[in-house]
Amino acid sequence: MKLIIEAEELATQLEREELLIVDLSSPHNYLNGHIPGAIHLPFQALMAGTAPAPGKLPGIEQLTQIFQAIGLKPEQHVVACDDEGGGWAGRFLWTLEMIGHRNYSYLNGGMLAWRGAGLPLTTEAPDIEPSDIQITVNSTAAMDAQQIQDQLGNDEFLVWDARSPQEYRGERVLAMKGGHIPGAINCEWTQLMDPQKDLRIRSDAREFLAAQGIDSSHKIVTHCQSHHRSAFTWLVGKSLGFDIRAYPGSWSEWGNLPNTPVQQ
Repeated sequence: MKLIIEAEELATQLEREELLIVDLSSPHNYLNGHIPGAIHLPFQALMAGTAPAPGKLPGIEQLTQIFQAIGLKPEQHVVACDDEGGGWAGRFLWTLEMIGHRNYSYLNGGMLAWRGAGLPLTTEAPDIEPSDIQITVNSTAAMDAQQIQDQLGNDEFLVWDARSPQEYRGERVLAMKGGHIPGAINCEWTQLMDPQKDLRIRSDAREFLAAQGIDSSHKIVTHCQSHHRSAFTWLVGKSLGFDIRAYPGSWSEWGNLPNTPVQQ
């Protein structure tokens, strides 16, 4: 399967034995109707939840418990969806990338697209057979604050800030310091969604990003406040073939560290 899969294509694959569909919608929306066979995973499970940087990856023990509980096996192809345009689904797929499970896809537009296409829904939760998968973390899909600082001033390096313009400019401050990482380009995550097409990734994403100065000529790291919004921008960048990583500490860490440079 392709990285970005359309609802109609997924509908033809539901009987595949090695398919695992993970729905990160709200519990209410999942219970009201989900893709047949899809399991529910609360998005909170994907974050360490520890101040000042709650968006960092959970520890190995917690990750192992999560992936064993959902029954993940190495041979499975995972499809992730949510009900908000791709933030939590992207966070889940980034986590899969971090543990080296690279057989995955994103349901373009998530449950909005599935419902919009009039495809089957069920309220029955599937039986889950836990797995014994063992987890290791490969950090090639992430950067930390020191690694980013070391690259500042490098013309081939680019920081993609997925937060709102108000956060970027320091008008809305959610940490000790407001503003942005020096040289960062602001392109809010929702700008990559098409509201006329059930929040699917906009068809002109490559051209739109290039107009903002974000393209494949750079090594890119993306962040937001807690690596939720930026999980979607990571996913979009990856779908376009960019050399892109994420900064899970995000602004909740950068804006609270005493020696990190800030621009407004």
